[in-house]
Amino acid sequence: MIEREMAPALRQAAQGYPVIVITGPRQSGKTTLSRAAFPDKAYVSLEDPDQLDFALSDPRRFLGGFPRGAILDEVQRAPDLFSYIQGIVDERQEPGFFVLTGSQHFGLLAGISQTLAGRVALFDLLPFSFAELQTADIQIPSLDNLLFTGQYPPLFDRDLDPIDWYGDYIRTYVERDVRQIKAVQNLHVFQTFVRLCAGRIGQALDLSGLANDAGITHNTASAWLSVLEAGYIAYRLTPHHRNFSKRLIKRPKLYFYDTGLASRLLGIRSADELRLHALRGNLFECWVVSELYKWNAHQRKQLPLHFWRDHKGKEVDVLIDWGDQVTALEIKSGATLNADFFQGLEYYQHLAKEQVRQSYLVYGGDQYQTREAGPALPWRMMTNLTRSLEG
Repeated sequence: MIEREMAPALRQAAQGYPVIVITGPRQSGKTTLSRAAFPDKAYVSLEDPDQLDFALSDPRRFLGGFPRGAILDEVQRAPDLFSYIQGIVDERQEPGFFVLTGSQHFGLLAGISQTLAGRVALFDLLPFSFAELQTADIQIPSLDNLLFTGQYPPLFDRDLDPIDWYGDYIRTYVERDVRQIKAVQNLHVFQTFVRLCAGRIGQALDLSGLANDAGITHNTASAWLSVLEAGYIAYRLTPHHRNFSKRLIKRPKLYFYDTGLASRLLGIRSADELRLHALRGNLFECWVVSELYKWNAHQRKQLPLHFWRDHKGKEVDVLIDWGDQVTALEIKSGATLNADFFQGLEYYQHLAKEQVRQSYLVYGGDQYQTREAGPALPWRMMTNLTRSLEG
């Protein structure tokens, strides 16, 4: 088993909160992590029809079968349990009593916000981070191989073909999860919409244009994008608007949490094909930004991530907002360092001055260099970057 970065924070939270909640996409490792972090807890999956029927028909007796607490997997399938869990934890006043997991973020949090507010430590578990793969000594042959394969745990636990696995994942997500959501009636059109979203990775989100291309209304596109965000498929990176100019780009940029899934949606069939693909740079940018999201989520930093772009096209790909300062990152997929790579950082440093805490360039090459605008980090040193942020 590959050790997850989140495990220590989970155990620490279990010393103070009666309920631990782990959400995230399907197949991100929630069950494996919860059982490894709390090996003495009873475990039950509400994907099991018999257990689900028991929980729905007699919730009090169902929960009464766990006098020492339990791990309840996919608990959003039995939302009535939340009220009974509230009564139990309020009476017992015992930390770390229940560990709840769920894939459908929207379903799980709706029940928690109504009944368990103030009693819960909430965690978002995303696919493996690059740091976790490196700590486990997983050998990554090349950047293109990494972007194509993605970082979902099953692809590293078993001998699986990414093409087949992501194809099954997409069908399962659409056919099993999405059809339960009222916002999606036409699954075929929704599949087209998801592929169109993948084609816009790293770009400013034009929701009207996306809706037109998919043949749906603006409101439907907005609702469907919310479905992808709730299912931990895609997310929006919002622009940073502090000071400098009112003439800034206001539209968010669209990214996916996993480049392997995005590559499959784009119809890319191999790492060699990705090497020459028109969206390779976008996918690399997506990978770097997603690694920062994973660091933020798994370490529970809760630091806002943004990008910055003015009306002239000057841009910094990522700003990590520390409150009074920012860390600025520029991302370039090219393997050879070029002075032009640093122009965005230099321009922003000139505007922001002392508000810039540190600047980095992450690029697709192999050589570390120290430059005036900031260190140039090869992609394999992404872990060095996130660990430096922790300090």
